[in-house]
Amino acid sequence: MISHLDHLVLTVSDIESSVAFYRRTLMMRDSHFAQGRRALHFGSQKINLQRLGQEKRNRAAVGSGDLCLITTWTLDRVIAHLKIEGVDILEGPVAKTGAMGAMQSIYFCDPDGNLIEISRYDDDGLNIDSASDPEA
Repeated sequence: MISHLDHLVLTVSDIESSVAFYRRTLMMRDSHFAQGRRALHFGSQKINLQRLGQEKRNRAAVGSGDLCLITTWTLDRVIAHLKIEGVDILEGPVAKTGAMGAMQSIYFCDPDGNLIEISRYDDDGLNIDSASDPEA
């Protein structure tokens, strides 16, 4: 019945600060939509940003997000990039199990305390070949 995730929503305290953080640290693209709302794009996915109380249909709270994002980079490269950006790594690399099997993960928080997990599957066949990664 369900084929994939289209988007998710993070509740943040300051949308522009969040856009700047995700653009800088995770190299996401940003956009405007629907009466000035903001979104972050990566691959064919997006994260919509909202302020507390903006959406009356949910019980969102600032900093309650917990995201796992898959990288095409090695985790060593991700860690080096995050260090340059001044991001403190909370844990990792550690072995975890994702939707498609065994992976290695690192964890850090965004400015609002949302937990971000960056992972790479142990089986390189499940990752985009670094030859196709323009950042490799």
